[in-house]
Amino acid sequence: MALYLLRRSTRLVPHALLLACAVFFLFRVVPGDPAVIFASPGATRDEVAAVRHSMGLDRPVLVQFGAFVADLGRGDLGRSTSFGVPVTRVLAARMPSTALLAIASVGIAVTAGVSWGLLAAFRPRALASQLATVAVIGALAVPNFWLGLLLMQWLAVKLGWLPVGGTAGLSVESLPFLVMPTLAIAARLMALIMRTTRASVVETLAEDFIRTAYAKGLPGRRVVWHHALRPALIPIITVVGLQMGQLLGGTVVIETLFTYQGIGLALIKAVAVRDYALIQGIVLLYAVTFLVVNLGVDVAYAYADPRIRYA
Repeated sequence: MALYLLRRSTRLVPHALLLACAVFFLFRVVPGDPAVIFASPGATRDEVAAVRHSMGLDRPVLVQFGAFVADLGRGDLGRSTSFGVPVTRVLAARMPSTALLAIASVGIAVTAGVSWGLLAAFRPRALASQLATVAVIGALAVPNFWLGLLLMQWLAVKLGWLPVGGTAGLSVESLPFLVMPTLAIAARLMALIMRTTRASVVETLAEDFIRTAYAKGLPGRRVVWHHALRPALIPIITVVGLQMGQLLGGTVVIETLFTYQGIGLALIKAVAVRDYALIQGIVLLYAVTFLVVNLGVDVAYAYADPRIRYA
């Protein structure tokens, strides 16, 4: 396992670098001049040219790319033109808020999805199971931004229970700001986990070793947690891993909707003003996060199923 982790970890760097390079060249061909956007509305051509020179955009693209790779090798992601500070400082300031939002969303989705999936698998005719099935259909059909608007309309505007948007950092005061964005992101993931859990557990319950466990007189709770759930974890882990990419994209939309001061909102602002350095830094961060999550999924496979071994 240790050798496998080392080999996979060494692959993270070139994959992330390739994606960063692709983003570098892609945004150079997107319409829009950052110097014109950054300069004042009434700036002359000479003033725009001066701004372009100060940003290093008047150099050939290959020269800019060489400087980008050299700075990246030193751990320097450049300076954000929209925030006026190094990109690493922007990421360090906003990453904790986004990480908290993502962890809370995944935690709620996994807890509720697995619990309702088990209920639907073991008691399919129960009222709670049927209500959960209807909720799953609704959650899969509703986009997260529309659900966010509904939550904002009812919980914030009409009832006044929660703030409409914003964030208060990593503190107890930030919890009210976290509720609606978390629910909006977690809804679809929870529905997918519930469907996957139900289908996987139903398939596992048909296995011979489950009938043997019941025949030995084991209580139902022990059969569920020690015999049925663990073999059914592989599809659940796969769904969570595959949805992490969509979760990263979902945080961008939801953070913008609720003006949640995280990485996603910074990315939207950076794209609007063509802040190349910040865009490259955020995309690189997202890429590394997704690659690390995929590595964690592979490791979780081995712990969920003892038959899986990595050479």
